[in-house]
Amino acid sequence: MLEIGSLVDGKYRILSEVGHGGMSIVYMALNEKANKTWAIKEARKDGKLDFNTVKQGLLAEFETLKKLSHPHLVGIADVIDDEESFLIVMDYLEGRSLDKALENGAQAENDVVKWAMQLCDVFGYLHSRTPPIIYRDLKPSNIMLKPDGDIVLYDFGTAKNYETNMGETRSLGTAGYAAPEQYGGLGRTDARTDIYCLGMTMFHLLTNVDPCQNLITDKSIRSINPALSVGLDAIIRKCTEASPDDRYQTCAELMYDLENYKTLEPLHKKKQRKKFGLFVASLSLSVLLGISGVGLTVAASKMASDTYETKLYEASKTTDYETKIALYEECIAIPQQAGNKEAYLALIQAFKENDSLFSVEEAKLLEKLIKNNKTALQEDRENYTEICFETGKLFWYYYDYGDGSQITRAKSAIEWFQDVLNNAPEGYRNLGMSKVYANIGIFYRDITTNITEANDKGEYKTLFENLRELMDTVAADEGESEIVRLELIELTRGAIQQYATKFKVDGISASELTALYDTVASTAQRIETTADKTTALKETVISNLSETKSAIDAAYNTGRGGDVP
Repeated sequence: MLEIGSLVDGKYRILSEVGHGGMSIVYMALNEKANKTWAIKEARKDGKLDFNTVKQGLLAEFETLKKLSHPHLVGIADVIDDEESFLIVMDYLEGRSLDKALENGAQAENDVVKWAMQLCDVFGYLHSRTPPIIYRDLKPSNIMLKPDGDIVLYDFGTAKNYETNMGETRSLGTAGYAAPEQYGGLGRTDARTDIYCLGMTMFHLLTNVDPCQNLITDKSIRSINPALSVGLDAIIRKCTEASPDDRYQTCAELMYDLENYKTLEPLHKKKQRKKFGLFVASLSLSVLLGISGVGLTVAASKMASDTYETKLYEASKTTDYETKIALYEECIAIPQQAGNKEAYLALIQAFKENDSLFSVEEAKLLEKLIKNNKTALQEDRENYTEICFETGKLFWYYYDYGDGSQITRAKSAIEWFQDVLNNAPEGYRNLGMSKVYANIGIFYRDITTNITEANDKGEYKTLFENLRELMDTVAADEGESEIVRLELIELTRGAIQQYATKFKVDGISASELTALYDTVASTAQRIETTADKTTALKETVISNLSETKSAIDAAYNTGRGGDVP
C-alpha cells in the first residue's frame, strides 16, 4: 500500500485512502505544485491477486480512457509503473457511488430517469467510437453521484472494443446485471449489452432489490412497487429482454423513450397514430385540392412543423451517422420547411463531428440541398447568410478534396463567403470575418496569375493584415474547436515562411512579422489536443517553427529581399 503522506513520482502527495476493490486501491492525492487534487488507483506486486492480471486490467482501463473525453466520464492524467506498483492518476471525483446512495433506500423516479439519460449519452458516445467501445459492467457501484446531482461513469477495466472480425467478445461482467450474451456460448456482446445492464441498474435503483443477491425473473418494477410509472416499467422490461433483437437497438432510441416515459401509455400511442394519420391526410388533401380552405392549410402547416421538429430531434439523438444524415435530408424535404435553417446547420455540424473531414460526397449533398432550396432560404436573409457563413467555414477548415491542401480548402470556400457579403442584412455580426476569409481565399486563387503578370505588389500586405485578424480572433478564441485553431495557425505559419520576403517588400516591418510569428508559436503551444489528428497537426506546426523563424531572419537580414513567392 502507498503510505499516507508519501510523495509519488516527485509530485503527488498521498492524502488518504478513499476506496478499494478486488483489483486495486484508490487514494486521494494532491499535486502540490499545481494545487490540484487527483485520484490514484494502485495495483501492487505484493497484493493478494495476480499482479500481471490486475496490471493488464488497469492498462486496459488506461488505454480506453486516455482516448475519451466526455462530461460524464472520468478523465485520465498519468500512468506510473515502478518496481513495487502500477498506478493510474485520474480525476478525483467528489461525491458517492450510487450503491452507497441505495443504503438509504430506493431512489426517486425522476432522479433515476435523469441519471439513465446521462448514461445513455455516455454510452451513445462510447458506441459511436471507431471501433465502438462496449462498457459491459454497468452497476450502481461504478456510477459516481456528484454533489451537483449529475453522475460520472468510471472503472473501465472490463470495457472492450467491438470489432466485426472478432470471433468472441464475451465478458461475464457482474452477475445479476450482465446480459445473457455475456455468458459462454450465448452470443457476442455489443451496444445492446450495455442497454441490458442499464435496464437492470435502473431496476435496482428504483426498487432497491439487488440483482446480485436476488434472482430476478420478473423485470417489472411495478410488481415490486405499483406506484411506479407504467411507462418506465415498459422501458425497463424492453431494455432487459433476453434476446438483444427485442431490446432497444440504440441508446438514442432508449433516451427518446426516457424523455417521454410519462406519456408512454396505450391512449397516448393511439392519439399519436391518429395525429400522424391526420397529418398524412391533410397533406394529401392539400396536394389534391390546392387551396381548399384556411382551416385545412393551417392544419397541414402545423402537422408539417410538428413532423419537422420530431425528425430533427430524432436526428440529434441517433448515433448512427447515415441515419442522422438521412433524417436531416427528410427534414429539409418536408413541405414548407425547406427555408428553416436548423436542419442545414445541424447537417453541417454532423459533417464536422463524424470524422473531422468534409468529403467531396458530403460537399455535393450540402451544395445540392442549399442551392435547390435557395429561394425558400432567401426569404429570411439572416438565416440564409448564417448557413452560407457556416458552409464557408466548413469548406475552409474541413474540406477533403484529396490533396490535403489548406490552400484548396481556402479557395473552395470563396463563393460561400462572397454569398455572405452579397446577402447579409445590415449589422450582421460575421460580416467583417467573412470579408477576411474571402480575401485570403481570393489571394491564393489569384496569386500565381498575379506573379506571372508582375501584378502582385501590395497583395501581401493585405494577406498579412487578414491573417493577423484571424489569429487575433479565431485562433485566440479558446472556445473555438482545436482543429479550427490549429488549421488557421498552420496556414499562417506557412504563409510567413513562404512569403517572408514578399511581406518585407510590401512594407511589413521585421517587428510586425516577428510578432505574428510569436503569436503563432505561443498559441500553438497553449492548445491542448484531444485527438490523434489535432495532436499530429500541432506537432507539425511546432516542428516547422524553426524554419519559419529562419525565413524571417533571412528576409530581413539581407539588403534587398527576394522575389520568389
